Amino acid sequence: MTTASASTPTRTRDEIIALDKRLIWRPYTRMDTYIRDTQPVVARAASGIYIDDMDGTRYIDGNGSWWTNIVGHNHPHLMAALVESSRRLTHCTFAGITHEGAVALAEKLLPLLGPSFARLFFSDNGSTAVEVAVRMAYQYWRNVGRPQKCRFVTFEGAFHGETLGCASVSGVPVFHAALGDLVFDAVRLPSPARCAEAEHPDDALAETFRAAEQLLQERADEIAAVIIEPLIQGAAGMLMYPPHYLKRLAALCRQQDVLLIVDEVFTGYGRTGAFLAQHQAEINADITCLAKGFSGGVLPMAATAVSQRVFDAFLGSAEKTLWYGHSFTGNPLGCAVSLATLEVIQDQDLVAKSHAAGQRLQQRLDVLAKRFSFVRAPRRYGLVGAFTLSFGDDARSNDYLDDAGWRFYAAAKQHGALLRPLGNVVYFVLPLTITPAEVDALGDIVERALATAFPQAI
Repeated sequence: MTTASASTPTRTRDEIIALDKRLIWRPYTRMDTYIRDTQPVVARAASGIYIDDMDGTRYIDGNGSWWTNIVGHNHPHLMAALVESSRRLTHCTFAGITHEGAVALAEKLLPLLGPSFARLFFSDNGSTAVEVAVRMAYQYWRNVGRPQKCRFVTFEGAFHGETLGCASVSGVPVFHAALGDLVFDAVRLPSPARCAEAEHPDDALAETFRAAEQLLQERADEIAAVIIEPLIQGAAGMLMYPPHYLKRLAALCRQQDVLLIVDEVFTGYGRTGAFLAQHQAEINADITCLAKGFSGGVLPMAATAVSQRVFDAFLGSAEKTLWYGHSFTGNPLGCAVSLATLEVIQDQDLVAKSHAAGQRLQQRLDVLAKRFSFVRAPRRYGLVGAFTLSFGDDARSNDYLDDAGWRFYAAAKQHGALLRPLGNVVYFVLPLTITPAEVDALGDIVERALATAFPQAI
């Protein structure tokens, strides 16, 4: 029997693609089109900002492998931690058993989150991190004798994951329209991130906050929590809003005694120029969700951080217990690489050092907007950047049925970068380890790809 490995593939590239199309159902993919038309990258190796295809082609991973790759692919410190942990302990139940890796991770991470956070609940991806946050917030009010506080407030365009609780508090219709009555009804507020597209953004943002203020003043007795993506609505098209909105929202939640859940699954770990995006608003939420970059993109791993107030409500009788968990909660391998990720970020001061690359990204976005009239609304926080492809008067993001983003994707792939779009939005999610020179290399590819994909619009 032949044993396959990454270094000695047992099948040709064409054979792998054929089997993939015959056997696998892919995420967020129209499968008939994929089977008929798509020639996927067949990844064989990755390092830093690059992914290597079996055919020898090297691509810049401009999307950070779905926003997970925070310190570069196959970072040696993370790989060493993974190998060392695998020699000792790969898995054990986290119910009744603990291990040093989980304790060390919690001890190092909690002080970085902020003074209000007291406990971590480990899970395995962003959806589960948010799902447990929703359950915690709902049960919190039952445990403290106020079960009528059971409604959740979210925002138009929000995305918080794909389990049913997460889908219920999300607001991207194309993703969840088919679920119907499977999801519960949440209260949706206008998105602060949409205000940047208004004719008078500051006035629109003030009006958006007034809507939140009125809702919480009138219905605080029935609202369990507000959940929000801080500073950036990712799946809505990398739409961005200023920190002062989040700061005012947090104060409003405190005033009306409503829990605030901040979903940092995407924005956490330095993405926006601070360790957490909420730190730019100088707040600490009641509950914060972490995933994606949490383990450096190496293994499925996530955490939900809570305040002492929230945790204390689950103490006492058995009925107050959080009856929730996963088979791989607190997985030792996940804890090892997550701790190693924190060590790299802290020991190398990567959040501060990444500012130069972020500024270079902004410069390249500005150049694109000046050169191409159809590149609209260039925007950036930290190492997250985006622009909207628009060939008419309406520059709104993001139309998932618009093919402009995919035309750009094909051209960028031809020139050496993987930049999967969000509808008509082209975006960049870059690791903290990227250099300004590497940002320039990506920027050059983007310029060539735009000229290739839309020559008639230049």
